[in-house]
Amino acid sequence: MNSVGVGYPRTDLTAALLEVPHNLEHNLSRTALGRIGEVEDIADAVAFLASDDARWIAGTQLDVSGGVGR
Repeated sequence: MNSVGVGYPRTDLTAALLEVPHNLEHNLSRTALGRIGEVEDIADAVAFLASDDARWIAGTQLDVSGGVGR
């Protein structure tokens, strides 16, 4: 079984919090890639793990956080 660690992406639940300048700046400062993740970033990773391309990956947490806290 694999899992996906998503960090703090922009979703319907986080959009209002990310509109507050202090929250956005704080989250951007913690992200190695310099942007907030989008739902498509997460979906692409999940699609990869569900595809035949990931057939030999097992017991892994795929970090799809943009490097939050790195």
